[in-house]
Amino acid sequence: MNTMSYKGYTARIQYSDEDDCFVGHIAGIRDVIGFHGESVAELRTAFAEAVDDYLETCKKLGRAPQKPFSGKVLLRIDPALHARAAAVAAAEGKSLNAWTQEQIQKAIMVA
Repeated sequence: MNTMSYKGYTARIQYSDEDDCFVGHIAGIRDVIGFHGESVAELRTAFAEAVDDYLETCKKLGRAPQKPFSGKVLLRIDPALHARAAAVAAAEGKSLNAWTQEQIQKAIMVA
């Protein structure tokens, strides 16, 4: 998957053979924001304009714009797995949060 970022928002990018252009959608928020461009430069400009327009529209409407991903994740896992992960993290001299973040980063790099 291709992505681009602007002002803390990330967009998923795809090529539409049907429309003969790049199409992007902002990820991680419930509001639907899309944009398109025939070149990467046009796409970047359209993405920035879409984000800026979204932020301005929210301001005019008096509502806070949705923020993509807070960075907080609540997981429910088996207590034995939790204990084993905490033990491995401690053995590596890391907090469970730091160790888990490393493991997720490794898994994403492989995908």
